[in-house]
Amino acid sequence: MTNQRPTLIIATRNPGKLREFKRLLSGLEAELIDLDRAGVSDEVAETGATFEENACIKASAYSAMTESLVLADDSGLEVDALEGAPGVQSARFGGSGLTDRERADLLLERLEDVPEGQRGARFRAVLAIARPAVGPEPVTVEGRLEGAIARRPAGSSGFGYDPVFWLPDRGRMVAELLPAEKDEVSHRGRAARRALPVLRRLLGVEHTGQAAE
Repeated sequence: MTNQRPTLIIATRNPGKLREFKRLLSGLEAELIDLDRAGVSDEVAETGATFEENACIKASAYSAMTESLVLADDSGLEVDALEGAPGVQSARFGGSGLTDRERADLLLERLEDVPEGQRGARFRAVLAIARPAVGPEPVTVEGRLEGAIARRPAGSSGFGYDPVFWLPDRGRMVAELLPAEKDEVSHRGRAARRALPVLRRLLGVEHTGQAAE
């Protein structure tokens, strides 16, 4: 008698993001695979105006393609002094050809004249969970991480805007945190903990002791 674990497709082709979700959902008795491993070659355009819309678009489309349970996320950085930008354009801020470091440098340039106390920002992540049998609307959860944009980058961990995102309560950049520390406080970590009960129910797996936030 075999005891095969159920499969959860993570709607990404980014190995780093897949590794992160494997850490964040380590209490889930399931095999997490990415779109390439699931045999999905099509790309779904993120045409939504909000993180929730984009996450739902991807979850629904990839779930229909694979007839499987899919978790999709959309996340980004909102900066108060930029009226919430880059927001849903975080991964494309400044154009599609820039590197993470170049996007962070561009952000610092845009905020060069913004004084301390007015550099507040937050990371937001929305996770959408969908499969054909569940219904027309994916289940969504959200996580946030409040902080501020620093004057200069520091740290070598993480990715994206982590080197310029300052955590006042920790006195460090997100990029200076150890992976376990980042998972504890990150927007995606908080959203993942809220997603765990939903995923356990849909996959029919037991609780292994990791509490939802």
